[in-house]
Amino acid sequence: AKGETGDVGEKGDTGADGEKGEAGMPGEKGEQGDKGGPGIDGNIFRIKAESGQPIPPEYYIWIEIINTVLETTEFGDKGEPGPQGPEGAKGAKGEPGDNGVPGTPGENGTPGTDGIPGDQGPPGEDGAKGAQGAKGDTGAPGTDGEKGDKGEKGETGQKGLAGIQGEKGEPGVDGAKGDKGPDGDCQPDDYTPCNCDTHVLVKHSQTLDAPECPTDFEALWSGYSLVFFEGNGYGLSQDLGSAGSCLEEFQLVPFMQCSSSDVCRHGVRTDKSFWLAVGLDADFTVKPMTSIDEIQSHISRCRVCVGTKYVLTRHSFTGEKPECPNNFHEVWNGYSYLMVTSSGTSGGGQDLASSGSCLENFHLPTFIECLGRGTCAYYINNLDYWLAQNPDITQPGMWGMGNVYSGLDDILDQGVSRCTVCARDTI
Repeated sequence: AKGETGDVGEKGDTGADGEKGEAGMPGEKGEQGDKGGPGIDGNIFRIKAESGQPIPPEYYIWIEIINTVLETTEFGDKGEPGPQGPEGAKGAKGEPGDNGVPGTPGENGTPGTDGIPGDQGPPGEDGAKGAQGAKGDTGAPGTDGEKGDKGEKGETGQKGLAGIQGEKGEPGVDGAKGDKGPDGDCQPDDYTPCNCDTHVLVKHSQTLDAPECPTDFEALWSGYSLVFFEGNGYGLSQDLGSAGSCLEEFQLVPFMQCSSSDVCRHGVRTDKSFWLAVGLDADFTVKPMTSIDEIQSHISRCRVCVGTKYVLTRHSFTGEKPECPNNFHEVWNGYSYLMVTSSGTSGGGQDLASSGSCLENFHLPTFIECLGRGTCAYYINNLDYWLAQNPDITQPGMWGMGNVYSGLDDILDQGVSRCTVCARDTI
């Protein structure tokens, strides 16, 4: 028969270790650990070898430890800034800083009081000879000198003008009866024209020099060559063969504008004067001239002459100067000048029988414009008109119609007509 269960025996000895089990499943990531305490003094990693000796093996052991720590350690996030530490000890004195920027100059001080006058110095040395002084004023006239010796006989003067015919004399006493003359032919008496009248001739040089009067003419005055005026948009021309075209004084605008209210204005901006030019190059792009000396260097000079010879002008309408009529001789020849125009309806012309319609020089532009505001210039809208050549007399007015002459050579050879100023021969 089965007996009763015995008492529990004593604990047996520890058995031998079993075989290593298989790796378990990766565990979940643990929570972030607490912030570690301060590390050990870094000097522990300084492993120095003695001079000339190889690096001890501990160096490599530390390298392995450091690598293992870096590979297996997960670094925590950067902590919040700690409280401000106590004030550090005063640092050593720094190096001197760079030089500062110069300050602004201070205000001028108040003038000092005058010093005590010094003693008079010794006389200075004689200075150098001064420059010659300006010429003194003309002295008072001296006393008349003694009468000089009789001078030599002068040269014969020019022939004077023909005198004016005298008044009719008293009837003379009847003379004795003459002998009977031979039988004559029945025909009218010869006509002898009177040469007692005087005639004015004006010559324009179109240069800065006043021209000389022709032979048998005497000079009355010289001046500046005026072409025409313009006031309030209306023009008044001056025949260049009349004395009115040669003004003795030059003014930009030599007239004034007057109203019925007893008021006159000189130099109104809209008033203009036009003068014969000297043929300088015209630059239409420059500002108008304001200097009176510069302006006068562009104005032609003229001379008014008087004589007893009748003067007329003849035009050829060709490139050749015309011959003077019988009993006339040439005074000068030139180019047939007709008229000028400015802006709007302003302008003026020449009497083609007058010597003013025959200019000795062909200049473009022929004239210069001056304004009441005090300036003079050449303007592109100022136009000159000249008589044109018409050599084909079988078709009057048709030759050259519509032609354009470009360049001075073409204008002179094919375009502008020639003329001659003639004076009546003395009989």
